Amino acid sequence: MKELSTVYNFLDFAGTFVFAISGAVAAKQKGMDLFGITAIAFTVACGGGIVRDVCIGVIPPSGLTNWRYLALAIIASIMTVGMYSVVQRLNRPVIFFDALGLSLFAVTGASKTLVYFHNSEIAIILGMTTAIGGGVLRDILLNRIPIILDREIYALAALAGALVVVVGKYFQWSDNWVQLIAIVICFGLRMLALTFHWNLPVYNREKTPH
Repeated sequence: MKELSTVYNFLDFAGTFVFAISGAVAAKQKGMDLFGITAIAFTVACGGGIVRDVCIGVIPPSGLTNWRYLALAIIASIMTVGMYSVVQRLNRPVIFFDALGLSLFAVTGASKTLVYFHNSEIAIILGMTTAIGGGVLRDILLNRIPIILDREIYALAALAGALVVVVGKYFQWSDNWVQLIAIVICFGLRMLALTFHWNLPVYNREKTPH
């Protein structure tokens, strides 16, 4: 068992909680009952991390063996249902919490991959996977087009956060500062893209001549 820092654990649990809220809010907006809301919240919170752990050889995955992840999902679900009017006051709460979870998980995903002695390329890929995996599962389960298949800047923001972690590790900068900077960059890029409607180029299918 590799040793993970206290800061890492805090960021991981924080990401789990905010992603669980994003899943719970999305499920409530679909009119699901408390069980369905909790199931979606847990899937969003732990789906990407479970995929990452399987890829780096952490079997069984932490999301299935550590009771705290399920507890955070349940708490987030109950808070969302019980304090929904408060959550709604945030501007587009699903997007806000999703962007925050995206940032936290891009950082923790890349960091954990490096702790388990995988190379930089794998760390970047699995940082992205950790960040976007839960959101993809949420959208599929709720019958929505996953954000990463749209033209929005989403996976690219996660890639930027994971890349900062890898670069910081290469130059042996302070882990705490690197992780903070990576979170700010990922979250900032995602929110700026939403605010100013930045999108990746779209290539329309060329019309064939009649």
